[in-house]
Amino acid sequence: MPVHEPLRLTAPSGGTVEVATPVVLAPMAGITNPAYRQLCLEQGAGLYVCEMITSRGIVERNPRTHAMLRFAPNEVIRSVQLYGVDPATMGRAAAILAEDFGVHHIDINLGCPVPKVTRRGGGGVLPWKRDRLAALLDATVRAADPYGVPVTMKTRLGIDDDHLTFREAGRIAQDSGVAAVALHARTVQQAYAGQAAWDAIATLADDLTIPVLGNGDIWEASDALAMVEQTGCAGVVIGRGCLGRPWLFRDLADAFAGLDSRHLPTLGEVSAMVRRHAELLAEIHGERHGCTDLRKHMAWYFKGFGVGGELRRGLASISSLPELDALLARLDADEPFPAVVLGAPRGRLGTPREKVTLPYGWLDSRTLGDEDLSAAESDVSGG
Repeated sequence: MPVHEPLRLTAPSGGTVEVATPVVLAPMAGITNPAYRQLCLEQGAGLYVCEMITSRGIVERNPRTHAMLRFAPNEVIRSVQLYGVDPATMGRAAAILAEDFGVHHIDINLGCPVPKVTRRGGGGVLPWKRDRLAALLDATVRAADPYGVPVTMKTRLGIDDDHLTFREAGRIAQDSGVAAVALHARTVQQAYAGQAAWDAIATLADDLTIPVLGNGDIWEASDALAMVEQTGCAGVVIGRGCLGRPWLFRDLADAFAGLDSRHLPTLGEVSAMVRRHAELLAEIHGERHGCTDLRKHMAWYFKGFGVGGELRRGLASISSLPELDALLARLDADEPFPAVVLGAPRGRLGTPREKVTLPYGWLDSRTLGDEDLSAAESDVSGG
C-alpha cells in the first residue's frame, strides 16, 4: 500500500502547519469540544478542529464564546473554525485567535447548511456573493498572516444543483492566499442526505494549485484511501464517520502510512473508551454536566451491539461517573464488534431540503455591493 505525503498548510508569509497524516477532524457543533478532540488525538495523528466559533463573539469578548476556545494538553496544533459574514470582524477575530489564544490554524466556515445560518447569508450560501467572499477571505488571511497562521476554507458544492459555487469559490480562495480548500461534496440543499459527488472533488483538485481536501461519505479508512486515489485530493476531512468511533483515527493513520489494519474493538474496549470520554468531559465541565454531555454519544458508541433497551436508556440518562460505571459493568465485555455497522452511515442523515432558506433576493445578483450583513453573525451558535 502507498505511503501518502503529509498535509502542508502554508500562509502567504511562509508560516506552515504540517500534518503528518493528511486527515482532518471536521468541526461539529456540540461534538468536537476539547474532550472529544483529545480522545481522537490519542488514537491517531491528524488535524483536530475546534467547534465553529463566531467571529463576533470573539471580538466582543463573549464569555461563552471564549469558553469554547479551550485546548487539550495534547493539541500541539491549535485549530479553530471561524464563522462570520463581516470582513472587518473576521479580520479582528483572526488576529485575536492568533495573538491571545495561540491558534496555529484557522478554518473558515463557508459550508454550514443550517437554516438559522443560511437565512442570514452565511455558511454555505455566502459564496454566491463573490465580492463578499473575496473580502471575507482577504481580511482573514491578511490578519492571520503576520502571525504565520495559515487560513483554510471549508465549503460545499453550492446552494443547489442550479446554483453551484465551488469552482469559482476555490479560485477566489486561492487568489486570496487561502492555504487549502476543503470541499464537502454536497449542496446546501442536500444537507447530509444523498451521495457525495466525489467527482466534484476531483474537478476542484484539478482546478487549483493549493491543496484540496475531500469530505463526504467516508465511513472507513478504506473510503479515505479510495477518495484520495479517485480524486487526487491532498487529504480528507472526517465528520460523521467518527461519531462513536474515535479509534477510526488509528485506522486512518495506519492506512495513510501504508499499513493494512483495522481496529474492531470488543464491547469491553468500547466501554473503556466511553469511560475515558466521560473522564475528559468531567475534567472540563464537572462530573454532572460532563455526563450529561456524554449522553448524546451513547447511541453512536453502542450502535449494532447487543445492548438491551433498558440498558441503553440508562446509558442515555447518566448523571454521574459511578452510575456510568455500574451500567458499563453490566455489558458483555467479550462481545465482538458488530460487522453489520462497518461501512454504514452514522449520525444525521435526513432528506434534502425542499428549499434553502435565503435572505430576500439573495439569488438576484452574484454581488452584494455595499449592503451590510454584520448583524448576521448574531444568534448563531453552531452548524
